[in-house]
Amino acid sequence: MRRFSSSLKYVYLGLILLFLYLPILYLILFSFNDFAAGSTTGRVNFSNYGAWNGFTFDNYKNVFADGAGTAVMTTLIIGLVSSVFATIIGTAAAIGINSMRKKTRSAILSVSQLPMVNPDLVTGITFMMLFAFVNTMLVNMGIGKIPEIVKLLIAHISFSIPYVIFSVMPRLKQSSDMLYEAALDLGCTPIKALFRAVIPDIWPGVTSGFLMALTMSLDDFVVTWFLADKYKTLSVYIYSRVIRKGINPALATIIFVPLVALLVIINVLRIRKEHEYEVQNKKVKMK
Repeated sequence: MRRFSSSLKYVYLGLILLFLYLPILYLILFSFNDFAAGSTTGRVNFSNYGAWNGFTFDNYKNVFADGAGTAVMTTLIIGLVSSVFATIIGTAAAIGINSMRKKTRSAILSVSQLPMVNPDLVTGITFMMLFAFVNTMLVNMGIGKIPEIVKLLIAHISFSIPYVIFSVMPRLKQSSDMLYEAALDLGCTPIKALFRAVIPDIWPGVTSGFLMALTMSLDDFVVTWFLADKYKTLSVYIYSRVIRKGINPALATIIFVPLVALLVIINVLRIRKEHEYEVQNKKVKMK
């Protein structure tokens, strides 16, 4: 009976993983499909997306055509820059929140996590109205409008910060305040103690927060759609192409594979570091 229940558990887990990742595997497989053989546009549309016409590398040869390369570069630049700033601000905010009293900390955490559950549509309209109001004020003052790339960066940083806080806070709870105090006792200034003791100890949470911020930025469509006119990210580009001419599935695959590789590398490094900590703790206990 125990073996049956254990096997059922793994079967259930396998079905969940299959349900989550089967569409992605389907996307990767059909990125090598010869859509040109079954379509006049050579792209995926609603009439040919389920038909296999043969294996080809043509989708990857033409992946950056028709402005796709510009959209990919814009997406990567906005994603990396906004993720770096969101990680810095979110980590500093998490450290500050963690040092507060329990009731204040709970209240601030609840408020900071509201953007995570807020619908993207509401967030996009809010940013659009906010920047429209600010631009009107700036124009009346004779300064000029906020550049579009700056609006996108501010918006992506804003909705990414809560995810960084959410990733860093559990690591801070596991960390001990004695580490910071010991660094101060050994002659470190508060800033040095922060960067030499606290930050290295919570680094796995910081890297996880960076990856979350990068993923949310690359995945965003609604906010960018409301704010962008000249600078089209990959999601906006794909949406506009699907409506008009169809889309090359290799675009989504090219973005997905590096993210998975980066996630695997970060997790491997984290596991190795945790293993080193366990070995060191065992050595200390043996002494």
